[in-house]
Amino acid sequence: MISEANHDLQMAIYASMLVPIAGALLIFLCARFRGLIELVFVGTALCLLGVTISIVNLGADIFHQSISLINIIGSIPIAFHVEPLGILFACVASGLWLITTIYAIGYMNANKEKHLARFYMCFCLAMAAVMGIAYSANLLTLFIFYEILTLSTYPLVAHKGTESAKQGARTYLGILISTSIGFLLIAIIWTWFSVGTLDFSVGGIVEDKLPNNLLMLLFALYAFGIGKAALMPFHRWLPSAMVAPTPVSALLHAVAVVKAGVFCVLKITVYIFGIDLLDTTGANSPIIWVATATMLLASLVALQQNNLKARLAYSTISQLAYIVLGAALATSTSIMGSSLHLATHAVGKITLFFCAGAIYTATKKTLVSELNGLGRIMPFTFTAYTIAAISIIGLPPLAGSWSKWFLVDGAITADRLIIAIAFLVSTLLNIMYLLPIAINGFMSKPAYHSGTIQEAPFAIVMPSCITAGLCLALFFLLSYVYDFLLLLPLR
Repeated sequence: MISEANHDLQMAIYASMLVPIAGALLIFLCARFRGLIELVFVGTALCLLGVTISIVNLGADIFHQSISLINIIGSIPIAFHVEPLGILFACVASGLWLITTIYAIGYMNANKEKHLARFYMCFCLAMAAVMGIAYSANLLTLFIFYEILTLSTYPLVAHKGTESAKQGARTYLGILISTSIGFLLIAIIWTWFSVGTLDFSVGGIVEDKLPNNLLMLLFALYAFGIGKAALMPFHRWLPSAMVAPTPVSALLHAVAVVKAGVFCVLKITVYIFGIDLLDTTGANSPIIWVATATMLLASLVALQQNNLKARLAYSTISQLAYIVLGAALATSTSIMGSSLHLATHAVGKITLFFCAGAIYTATKKTLVSELNGLGRIMPFTFTAYTIAAISIIGLPPLAGSWSKWFLVDGAITADRLIIAIAFLVSTLLNIMYLLPIAINGFMSKPAYHSGTIQEAPFAIVMPSCITAGLCLALFFLLSYVYDFLLLLPLR
């Protein structure tokens, strides 16, 4: 007989996926009523956040209780469970999605975008997939929802319908599908035949199942197969997707897609391999160096980008490598740093993209070289940008400083001083490609008459101010997230 707590958990997990699906269906039914679909869109996000909070309130006693839905391949079910990493990811995604819905409505209206019902429906379906990934109890479930996320976001990337949008969407879909089928699926099948189970388990499941050289290959297949983590050379989909409307960029970079990628890397590291196994066998070494190279090379490429969204895209590739690198270092400190960075980078990067969208809406400017002096005309937008940029750089008193501190400490704990130095070099590069935009925005003489440009509409500016405030608030509140993540069973 199912316990009351387990029954509540089961209903809440199912609701976390069914609520966005129901929202998408309601939007489809109300497609001709613009105000109504916007109301449904925001209401769906509110309900999803409420469901996530209800799962958090169930407490730690529910951790790792598995809920099976249906067996689809032999004895392997679609199954769900709750554990600290998944809860963190779900909270970040659902919380930021609510803010993004308000921003998206303001942006789509201000820029007179078309096909709104389809746009909001795909947003909802993507969030259903995110929740499935967050609560996956085995690799098969994770893979299914990972692919659903790719397919549901493809129309968002192609939304504008221009040739460049279609080409960017093809690149997006092609790289993500080819890596997941060509690497990730093979890794999952290999794990099944080697171990006999695909369940996420404390301490990992592959110990003593493969020799060290094959463990190294298997870990690499997972790391590259999760193309959403954007390790080089499988990163081109991310800048290609910047042709999408800015709310989609926010979804890709902070709420759903890339965060799903690095979350999967973290979860597989902890629950399929286990940090002790990676540390003792050295199976993590190739990915450590690939992630380090990605972190530095992407920052160098960001320096060369004059298009603001392209610069932020390469910044994201670099910051994702921080999380993958922390996972690959396989120490409790580095895993903590990666987990915290999942949250701190999310609030910082979504703010930067919100600001990029606000600048475009108000000025139609997309190039960094065109932004000089705009800070005096758009003070709220540029103040939010500055706060978020400093958080991404990792300077106190902003949230990003904590996660970067743990990552550097994790590298030192792993006796990899050169990796710690690489983190610091990357931070200097962050300063070089992020801060000049803010400095020139406020300090340079405006190139435009102040009467011709003003702040973007309130529904666009307000979300960026909220997320910038979160960058500051999390610096003081991150200890609560840290205490929660201490419940993460690494051994």
